[in-house]
Amino acid sequence: MPSANHVESYYAASANAFSVQPALQESVNADVCVVGGGFTGLSAALNLAERGFSVVLLEAERIGWGASGRNGGHIGTEYNPGIDRIEQWVGRANAQLLWDLSEEAKDIIRQRVTKHSIDCDLRWGYLHAAEKRRHLADMDETLETWRRYGYRAELKVVRGAEVRAYCNSPAYVGGLVDGGAGWLHPLNYCLGLAATAQAAGVKLFEGTRVTRIEEGSKVTLDTDNGAAVTAPFVVMACNAYLGDLIPKLRRRIMPVGTYIGATRPLPKALAEDCLPTNATVADHNFVLNYFQRSGDDRMLFGGGVSYTTLMPPNLPGVMRRKMVKVFPQLRDETFEYVWGGYVGITVERTPHLGRTGQQKNIYFAQGYSGQGVALTGIAGKVIAEAIAGQAERFDAFGKLPHSLFPGGKWLRAPVLALAMTWYRLRDLLP
Repeated sequence: MPSANHVESYYAASANAFSVQPALQESVNADVCVVGGGFTGLSAALNLAERGFSVVLLEAERIGWGASGRNGGHIGTEYNPGIDRIEQWVGRANAQLLWDLSEEAKDIIRQRVTKHSIDCDLRWGYLHAAEKRRHLADMDETLETWRRYGYRAELKVVRGAEVRAYCNSPAYVGGLVDGGAGWLHPLNYCLGLAATAQAAGVKLFEGTRVTRIEEGSKVTLDTDNGAAVTAPFVVMACNAYLGDLIPKLRRRIMPVGTYIGATRPLPKALAEDCLPTNATVADHNFVLNYFQRSGDDRMLFGGGVSYTTLMPPNLPGVMRRKMVKVFPQLRDETFEYVWGGYVGITVERTPHLGRTGQQKNIYFAQGYSGQGVALTGIAGKVIAEAIAGQAERFDAFGKLPHSLFPGGKWLRAPVLALAMTWYRLRDLLP
């Protein structure tokens, strides 16, 4: 059933039924107010409700309207910078704890989907595709690092023609096969979490934008409907869509546009020729391509980034050329849907979790830097633990570095775009 007010996409067109939730019309009190109806907010709300807290969740648009309902759906292993880099920042023991939390994040998805019968096309099996031999050298090191941290899933590096068994493309010389990563339909997973949270007692309000936050031992959140929520604890789960609600958080996060196209449902033989094992794939470039077969055998092909709020010109044509370069056998295919949205990145590409406010009772999680499908689940869980008085695992994320983006409010996007030019050039090196 199509979701009327979501951005037009394959995900919205194939969304499971979920009723439109009312806007907040009367002021209310709760134990916790969650701002944001995506993966992080729903995860935090559900975990809190399961612990007995009364929870109100406010979403400015629709549940899953932002990145949680538009992203590539990739369930990745570890963090964007790599656990070896994280070890340099926080030491071996803290890095091991963060590694274990990232693995627990994937277990949360498995458990939620199974326990609550969430229909989201969940599947496992991933290929990190190598365009160059230096990429394979990186993957050899990654394999050894992950094993050192106790990774238990299938893990192997394939070379030459072996990679064609997973991704039948002339673009790749090998890859890292990861049996513990995977893919899901992100909007349907998000809607499934929302239904589960609602059944647990969470009060969901859509079309309710928070316009002002008054800090204190009890926090008051004013909304554009004239009603307010008052709660001793708040969870800010807005990520790339935070805006100016809390300016000091915005300075540590950057919204970056990323884009996906979906073909028609492909003939089974053609879909299997492209991705014989139905693996989910991402290449090893800094500005990467990522793709997979949907549940109805469309090719979902993502790639490219934008550091402005403007959609790139001729986006369908640009995306199609990228797809055909990887899969020449799709030269006769076009996209039925092309859409985009914003993910939140941090300078170090590490997730940013913490507390703010006069009483340190406003919790936040943002900046997953491309790894949010999995990490949002553990973020919501450790936030709930911290509000309940068990903050050790939550505080582990606070040890990660989070620099300010240079350039201030108006110049940081062009400064970042200029800095990223070096990485784009590096992708072109042999």
